[in-house]
Amino acid sequence: QVQLVESGGGLVQPGGSLRLSCVASGTIFSVNTMRWYQQAPGKQRELVASITFDGDTDYADSVKGRFTISRDNAKSTMYLQMNSLKPEDTAVFYCNAQMFTTGGVRNYWGQGTQVTVSS
Repeated sequence: QVQLVESGGGLVQPGGSLRLSCVASGTIFSVNTMRWYQQAPGKQRELVASITFDGDTDYADSVKGRFTISRDNAKSTMYLQMNSLKPEDTAVFYCNAQMFTTGGVRNYWGQGTQVTVSS
């Protein structure tokens, strides 16, 4: 069974840091573009950052200079280093990946990990 599993969320004070991880597992032939999304209470899910297989990255304006997305292709793992966290970053963070599996090429979602920024 192909799945994405996030970890690393938690409660942090404003100005603090967290590192999220997303691991892909199962029968996977390739993992293409990977993305992090966030969904705050009462709001739509929004794209935070993306990274291609070759390492090209893109960020939402709200996180530029504070968040860094990276990946380890050998481990089928993506990371999101979040620094200088603000209360408005509070959200459930979801991992998304386009993967080539026995079912063809499709997008997969993780179950989400909660990030709460509060003093």
